Amino acid sequence: MPYFSIVIPVYNKEKFVVKTIESVLSQTFTDYEIIIVNDGSTDQSEAKISVFKDNRIQYYSKKNEGVALARNLGIEKATADYICFLDADDYWYPTFLETMQRYSSELPEQKVYAAAIEIETKNKTIPAHYSIESTSDFEIVNFFNASQKECALWTSSVCIHKSVFEKLGNFDTKIKHGEDTELWIRIGLQFPIFFIRKILARYVYDDKSISRNTNYYFEQYTFDKYALEEKNNSALKRYMDLNRFSAVIKCNLHGDWKTAQEIYSEIDLKNLSYKKRILLELPPIMLKPLISLQLFLGNSVFR
Repeated sequence: MPYFSIVIPVYNKEKFVVKTIESVLSQTFTDYEIIIVNDGSTDQSEAKISVFKDNRIQYYSKKNEGVALARNLGIEKATADYICFLDADDYWYPTFLETMQRYSSELPEQKVYAAAIEIETKNKTIPAHYSIESTSDFEIVNFFNASQKECALWTSSVCIHKSVFEKLGNFDTKIKHGEDTELWIRIGLQFPIFFIRKILARYVYDDKSISRNTNYYFEQYTFDKYALEEKNNSALKRYMDLNRFSAVIKCNLHGDWKTAQEIYSEIDLKNLSYKKRILLELPPIMLKPLISLQLFLGNSVFR
């Protein structure tokens, strides 16, 4: 049985997937299996993947049903105790698995591990900025408090013990936007996060990536799912209000005033910075150039 199972969902990533797989095959720690799930790609992704001949690679092809189902299939096929995810346009630095193996063997009582990331845009690469106090090479943190800036958990930089999925379930397939973040919420309510400060993964900005689309924000289903719990959990409420802020901004950009107002009414403004409160009041004609500038600089106005 391998130490790690690495799940790579693929949908139309022919420009990126080779580098992604190569970053796994270049790891200094080599006791792993790679589970690639082609979620109905219509480009040359399959041809790019087929070039790799390594007995650690398992390849599955299915009709396009969304990334949640693709990742869940990978979880079901995984045989290792520790499961890692790597999106097909991201990549790891060579010591990602070595670092995860060292900490997970030294501190097995921890079940959820994450490494810092950097973000590659068209213009430059920048380190992600976290709301995590720096006192050592790692911190054991509350997910919600640690995710006031960049999210402390990112799909391509986590390592999760399989018992977490057995307890909490897999990715929620009812969710089409933000299914990964919804799982992080469930994790954050039950488990501390072992956060490694060293940058071990790179998120690559893809113009076609759904997570960078201004239509991408929490669905009402996700807000409703935690509506009762956040009333008694101030850290969760603050985190959800940050996501409500993002949703309102994006709805305003698309002229969906009704949805924007409904979500806005649920925000406790004390949970937002002064700058964010101002942004909520700006008309789309002023928001659009601000957001374009933020994306050009490699930052996000939504956090």
